[in-house]
Amino acid sequence: MVNRCGLLTAQREPVPLKSVEVELEVRDHVATVVSTLNYENKEDKPIEAVFVFPLPGDAAVCHFSAMVGQTQIVAEVKEKQKAREEYDDALSSGQQAFLLEESDQSPDIFTLSVGSLPPGESASIRLEYVTELAVQADDGLRFCLPAVLNPRYQPQGSEGPSVQVTSVPASLVPYSLSFSARVSSPRPVSKVESNCPLDPLQYLNTEQTQATVKLAAGHKFDRDVELLIYYKDAHQPSAVVEAGQTSAKPGTLMGDPVVMLSLYPEFPQAVMSSVASCGEFVFLLDRSGSMDCRTNNSKQQETRIGSARDTLLLLLKSLPMGCYFNIYSFGSRYEHIFPKSVEYSQKTMEDALKKVEEMGADLGGTEILKPLKHIYSQPCIQSQPRQLFVFTDGEVGNTKEVIDLVKKNSGSHRCFSFGIGEGASSALINGLAKEGGGHAQFITGTDRMQPKVMQSLRFALQPAVVDISVTWDLPKGVSVTVLSPPITALFQGQRSLIYAQLTGQSSEAAEGCVTVKYSLAGHPSQNQLNFSLKPAEDTGLTVHRLAAQTLIRSLEMEERERRGEQDGGVKKKVVELSVQSGVSSAFTAFIAVKKGDGEAIQGPLLRRNVPTRRLLNRICCSAADRGFSVRGMSKGFVSSPSDHLFDVKMARPPSHRSIQIASRWDASAEPQQPLRDPFLQLISAQKASGCWVLHPALAAALGKTSEELENPKPALVNQEVWATILALIWLHGFKMDAQQEWELLAMKAVSWLRAQNAACVTECVEAGNALLGCKVQKDALGL
Repeated sequence: MVNRCGLLTAQREPVPLKSVEVELEVRDHVATVVSTLNYENKEDKPIEAVFVFPLPGDAAVCHFSAMVGQTQIVAEVKEKQKAREEYDDALSSGQQAFLLEESDQSPDIFTLSVGSLPPGESASIRLEYVTELAVQADDGLRFCLPAVLNPRYQPQGSEGPSVQVTSVPASLVPYSLSFSARVSSPRPVSKVESNCPLDPLQYLNTEQTQATVKLAAGHKFDRDVELLIYYKDAHQPSAVVEAGQTSAKPGTLMGDPVVMLSLYPEFPQAVMSSVASCGEFVFLLDRSGSMDCRTNNSKQQETRIGSARDTLLLLLKSLPMGCYFNIYSFGSRYEHIFPKSVEYSQKTMEDALKKVEEMGADLGGTEILKPLKHIYSQPCIQSQPRQLFVFTDGEVGNTKEVIDLVKKNSGSHRCFSFGIGEGASSALINGLAKEGGGHAQFITGTDRMQPKVMQSLRFALQPAVVDISVTWDLPKGVSVTVLSPPITALFQGQRSLIYAQLTGQSSEAAEGCVTVKYSLAGHPSQNQLNFSLKPAEDTGLTVHRLAAQTLIRSLEMEERERRGEQDGGVKKKVVELSVQSGVSSAFTAFIAVKKGDGEAIQGPLLRRNVPTRRLLNRICCSAADRGFSVRGMSKGFVSSPSDHLFDVKMARPPSHRSIQIASRWDASAEPQQPLRDPFLQLISAQKASGCWVLHPALAAALGKTSEELENPKPALVNQEVWATILALIWLHGFKMDAQQEWELLAMKAVSWLRAQNAACVTECVEAGNALLGCKVQKDALGL
């Protein structure tokens, strides 16, 4: 009889995981994370506990150990198959064993197996990883602790076995989780923000360069925990040299010093303020069932697909005349609005917006590979550089296949990616942007999608940086081996990281210099950074581990590209580097065995799958849109039988998109009812050329009647000029908080006004201010 007290799963099975404690240490832009998982077997038989959980996709897992009673067992990194065999052998001979391995499909999913935990026994698992923090648009550094692991959609016919995820709604996760952070930097820490309630920031010194923060008591881990860390001064280029491991052989990666360079290129203002008037813009939108979920757990929040539709409206209104565009959407199949990219005009924009408004989360699974292959098969348009924007909640099982395809086509386009909602795969979103030479953004919690997407559009409209080269000037006797892949993209204010191994001897006072050369809009430019070769103190082996992880990921990709060549040389290199550095890889695993005089176990161990979190409404809406029962998931959906708490059949609901389109976006129709948001209504009324016309839709957006709009118009001014100036005044007067969202379409409007050589502009601005109750200066409008 199984003991039913203590922690139980939804299937009334005892859960051996009691609690998880997470400690974060941030040094400038590098984070070290230590997670402690406490297990206890309250059953009357030995058990095996299996926990599948998410980690950041670029994390370098570098330590794994177990404390059983008073004994600590530190795991070793070994080739994956050997580690699995050692684990199985240990269990069958009655010994305790612990195995930690990365998923074959995606580097942001790990499986932890705690084997042969005797009745009444406790075990404490310690897991440590290091990761770089991404710079956000507002200069904040983003750390994300993934607490939510959503089932990943595995397309039929894709490579490898799927990961079995046992997940329950976050509110029913039967173990506790605590989180605290310590932040230190040469610069003062100005603030730390989070999508979860925080206790007040505690400074540890008068300079405010060190601080601690923790989650407020009573927090339910029903979402990923996101921290945004802000320092007082802007990010500066920097270099950290870290001494090699004394026990490692000189000339090896771990035995030599390693330098981490952080570069922040500054481009000339004249180039940055100009916006390209060409380009082929391809938008790829996820319409799988899970996109019908809310962006976060609140009932008021708009659905992901609704937010994506509004974002596409802004994007289409902000595109420059003369460019080309197309919109693809995907689920289990894919659709496109035009057979091939078309020139941007009033007609093509209107046709696209009508189709966008009809888009629902109704295309089934998340098969992104096929539409990507189709997009890449289309010939590029001469003098129109291709820019690909991918919007997805990142629930795919074939992450590596997708990223490999983007890398293969990286010479023909730039890829900008957007991870929507909790649990979006960081490996997928960051990998798309990294290999596609673009930029990645995550939209979680109460984030609005639009400002983040418009920042990426600004990046896409900047001239591409080309001919990037990095040269090193080092003292005699010191040579350099660059460990990072070549830099393929540079963006204003965005960090580029380079890791390099320094071999040879130099004096402590010696200096090195690195020069990054590139061409921007036909102008050759360069940035230089001088740095001391003296090793930093107190960094441990953090830089070495991050460098090893960077090299491991590059070699893994090379191995996948050369899969046909069966010499196994690249895989062998990865295993050697992983074992030497103590950093996990796709081909290795951490294994720890507690040697003892245990007796061989008769019969199979009881297996207990520890549930991870998923969002409650996700599984319902995903299942409903795909038209199958929640208990019996479709063949392509990665989950285990113990996932499902409901046993209800859910038929496909009637399409909720069957509303009158004209009442929402179509500026050519008399509005039947006011739009939910006057801002979106105003944007909807703008023409592709950048101007507005006097129309009931514009009057409704501005909160006036058509007569109230027409009467104050100066006599010599045509209607379009007057309407456009009114729209600009309203944006500047009432929507400055959303300036990032409308800045590009306002620039287009100002360009259109200048081209008209309109008379009486000053008089129009004065009359417009009086009508709308604003005090916007003519200069502020850019006129």
